[in-house]
Amino acid sequence: MKLYLSSFGLEDNASELGGLVAGKRRIGVIRNSLDFSDDQARLDAGRDWEFRELSELGLVPEEIDLRAYFRSQDDLRGVVDQFDALWVVGGNTFLLRRAMKHSGLDAILLDKANDERFVYAGYSAGSCVLAPTLRGIHLVDDSEEIAEGYSKEIVWDGLGLVPFCIAPHYRSDHPESEMIEKAVEYFIERFHHPIYLAGSHADALAVYG
Repeated sequence: MKLYLSSFGLEDNASELGGLVAGKRRIGVIRNSLDFSDDQARLDAGRDWEFRELSELGLVPEEIDLRAYFRSQDDLRGVVDQFDALWVVGGNTFLLRRAMKHSGLDAILLDKANDERFVYAGYSAGSCVLAPTLRGIHLVDDSEEIAEGYSKEIVWDGLGLVPFCIAPHYRSDHPESEMIEKAVEYFIERFHHPIYLAGSHADALAVYG
């Protein structure tokens, strides 16, 4: 699996993502980290922005709503297999992790870890969820925030697809920057994992294998 992880949006290295995706260049867009929001106008505007930026890279975006697979996990595997990449947006990391568990996307991604053609791309929560643990991120995102159809159970384990903790918006102009500083302190005090610090505008990590 190839990875493209950023702090917010595509950042300044967007061409890197365009170069990673091959095949028919279909990219599934996952926005379930925002399921807590009832601001439909803002959600629609965000979706339009995401789709426009991905399309400008020559990619073909299509939304995948994980809630549609909470009771039909086997169906999701066939859907994901039709895409060359996933784009997982920011929002609440814990809500996203629940959605991945309820839909079975977490298991699918672990199975695809050795697929050199498949690309996982995401920012903020979409990046944080790949770490070994989500502890520390609870200082930034509300771990108890849920939406209709979700279990109240908090999933503290990340997917473990990267061997480091991820701190988006670090020392940036993002409103969560101050809280991320506290998360970084937590990582340093509690864990032996390396930390990937991502600020804004220019920081994006592309992993080719």
